[in-house]
Amino acid sequence: MGFARTCSVALVGVEGVVVEVQADLEPGVAAFTLVGLPDKSLTESKDRVRAAVVNSGAPWPQKKLTVGLSPASVPKSGSGFDLAVAAAVLGAAERIDPRVLADIVMIGELGLDGRVRPVRGILPAVLAAADSGYEQVVVPECAAAEASLVPGVSVLGVRTLRQLIAVLADEPVPDEDPDELGRPDPLLAGLRMPGTGAATGMHSVGASQHDPGHDLADVVGQFSARTAVEVSAAGGHHLFLEGPPGAGKTMLAERLPAVLPRLDRQESLEVTAVHSVAGLLPPGKPLIDVAPYCAPHHSATMQALVGGGQGIARPGAVSLSHRGVLFLDETPEFSGQALDALRQPLEAGHVVIARSAGVVRFPARFLMVLAANPCPCGRFSQTDDLCECAPMSIRRYQARLSGPLLDRVDLRVEVDRVTRDQLTGRGSRGESTATVADRVRAARERAAARLADTPWRTNSEVPGRELR
Repeated sequence: MGFARTCSVALVGVEGVVVEVQADLEPGVAAFTLVGLPDKSLTESKDRVRAAVVNSGAPWPQKKLTVGLSPASVPKSGSGFDLAVAAAVLGAAERIDPRVLADIVMIGELGLDGRVRPVRGILPAVLAAADSGYEQVVVPECAAAEASLVPGVSVLGVRTLRQLIAVLADEPVPDEDPDELGRPDPLLAGLRMPGTGAATGMHSVGASQHDPGHDLADVVGQFSARTAVEVSAAGGHHLFLEGPPGAGKTMLAERLPAVLPRLDRQESLEVTAVHSVAGLLPPGKPLIDVAPYCAPHHSATMQALVGGGQGIARPGAVSLSHRGVLFLDETPEFSGQALDALRQPLEAGHVVIARSAGVVRFPARFLMVLAANPCPCGRFSQTDDLCECAPMSIRRYQARLSGPLLDRVDLRVEVDRVTRDQLTGRGSRGESTATVADRVRAARERAAARLADTPWRTNSEVPGRELR
């Protein structure tokens, strides 16, 4: 009879729970039983692990095998337990010394050929392991940089199960041939699946030197709106831009993330953890240190904005724009139910999603920018009379934005159309993004010094009673 145990991590949102993976071998008819509240993808790990162990040159034990995931009351999902299950089985079969496995956390999916594939949520999983006192983690080789962001943890990146067996058994580590240069890495395929949000407006925009195509100097005129963008970035105030099409509302919103200061270490870890769970980490960049920018289409559902989905809820746009900008263009065209769902995360800075499979909590402290036309045709203006909409139609259109939602917006600016003189005039162009960003950074530093002994960081976070 053989017994071995190691550890892995079960993620619930961006929070992790260390799970002890136990393997027990007893005489009897060869069978493989997996217990501990696994989901469908985790139940299928039995076939993946068996094939990976055999194809890695290790014998599969022909005995009654039981693998338990403890605590059994915590739901487990995903394929990230494969590596820990395989190690525990090999430890019970005495191919690896069981004593070596006890204090190691293993995270990774196994291919049938024994290759170790990355999974989503490596960073929050390693953070949970570190908070529980574990100092050694084993992750896929291509995710080692992400796991190494956690201080005080020794990270071992392996490309195959064969390499892991050699390291733990103190044997010569075999050299695994990497994939050909210039070809896409198949190990990353599961992290960039269509429909996860990649290249759909949910992307990070950094400072102007990282995104030279978006500069405030491109915006002609609109000096009051430019000032509002600067004030919004300096104080963290939500912004509402209202004006006819072509006035520059979208241009201003797209340039706001480049004005925001770079994220500090703690903010970067928070943002990276959310994007890791969502599978949206940029390739080759394990740490996101710039303000994210999320601009969902106006057909987005409530679940797409605040998070949801079948089973364990996944982060929505409000969490993907955490510490960054959430831009809702054509805001009146959004569902009223979806817009009203933003009120709670705007107030609390996080969103709590309850589903039958569990309750998850995602961070959601974002800077919201709303943009809307003044009327259904978009031509209503104070400077000319081109609008043909009936007064009742205009009122109905503007009433699509509820009072409680607008009550949470500090800055409201009317953006009028640019005149021909402004388009052709030499002095109509404003300052560059770099110039405005320097002033915003200085304002944020003054606010940080002023609020040093308080739980707040920006002017918008200071409650009304303190202001009074």
